[in-house]
Amino acid sequence: MKIVAIFSGKAGLRLAIVLIAVILSGCADEAPRPNDASPGKEPPIRLEYWTPFSGGDNQFMTEMVERFNKEHGSIQVVQVNSRLDEYYSRLRTAILSGNAPDVAIIHTTILPQFVQNNYIENLTVPAQEVGLRWDEFNANILESTVYDGIPYAVPLDTHALVMYYNKTWLQAAGVLGTDEKPVIQAGPEGFVAFLQAIKAAVPPDVAPMAQPSTRIDSVWLWWSLYNQMEGGGAFYDENSTKAVFDNPQSLQALELIHDLYRSELIPPDINDAFKMFYDGKAAVLITGMWGTGAFEHNKALHFGVVPMPVLYDRPAVWGDSHTLAIPTKHGMSDAKRKAVATFAQWIVEHGEMWAEAGHVPSATKVLGSDAFQGLKYRSDYAATANYVAYWPRHVKQWTVVEWLIKEFEKMNYGRQTPEETLRAAAKRVNSELAK
Repeated sequence: MKIVAIFSGKAGLRLAIVLIAVILSGCADEAPRPNDASPGKEPPIRLEYWTPFSGGDNQFMTEMVERFNKEHGSIQVVQVNSRLDEYYSRLRTAILSGNAPDVAIIHTTILPQFVQNNYIENLTVPAQEVGLRWDEFNANILESTVYDGIPYAVPLDTHALVMYYNKTWLQAAGVLGTDEKPVIQAGPEGFVAFLQAIKAAVPPDVAPMAQPSTRIDSVWLWWSLYNQMEGGGAFYDENSTKAVFDNPQSLQALELIHDLYRSELIPPDINDAFKMFYDGKAAVLITGMWGTGAFEHNKALHFGVVPMPVLYDRPAVWGDSHTLAIPTKHGMSDAKRKAVATFAQWIVEHGEMWAEAGHVPSATKVLGSDAFQGLKYRSDYAATANYVAYWPRHVKQWTVVEWLIKEFEKMNYGRQTPEETLRAAAKRVNSELAK
């Protein structure tokens, strides 16, 4: 205790304490200050960012936000994640109550509702301020975010159906080519024969094709096949006041799906088709490309992935997109809007990080980058973005799809025919649209 030895007595001890305090305060002044405490610097703009991601998606987005924050001392993004089934009701409530986040993920399917109700802002000016160029996006993806020539969201990706396949089981069935791609003959008959060959070769506990009996998967598959047909793809009349999908092309697509269930090429009562494929208990799985990031973590799974097969006249597949939008918020400063546009632009330009989850980035320059091309599997289905068949732009479309799911589930469990399914679904949609 040298200080006490030099400064003896009570007076000396008090002087020693003062000197220690001075020394410590001097050290504190020399220590690095956080961004918001540095003299002469403005505190960082804080952005509250809402997302509906789950599982691997959330992990990848969190990593992107953390990297953005490290690279941008003047903007700090705070991510708030919610379950998808409650996300949009929470977001609408926050907007209406004046407590909206500064930036939010919005699916293109529900964008019409947010645009029509003025829940999100026109992005023309913020995009111009940061040099965000709309011509650098995939045209099909970008179109889903533009209304009457006005951009309301920055598209991040497309996530569409693709076909995953177990190479071990396809090889055993003799339907795996030398290029390790599936060998499928033309037309719906060729696809059925492909699955029949698999069923004859695999063990009884392996599904030729895995598809849930519940939830949305059969609706996605129907929409894909229906849009592949000449004269197909119509959902509403030209005034969007009446459902018109109860027609011969639509029925043909739904009958094919029904036959796959009835013949048990899709085994009955599947709850978790994703897990079945992951565990090697399914030869084929048609689901969203978000599965890629998860499947490649299973080193024992010898799988491949290709775009959704074209069974009819033209390529088409169900898909949706995650977009970044500015929820309507009174009193939001222009500086904060510019910060949101800066963040959105950075996220889009680093789409190869998001592609690790399996999605196809929206920015064309990202697709051509070495970073994206170096990712296995993704380039095998990247072209899918050019022919995604988005749901029609209707303010009630998000809810309408829920009605379709309920009717399709009845068909999958043998409670009604495809004809009855389409008739009942159209009747319900028309009844709700008339309200």
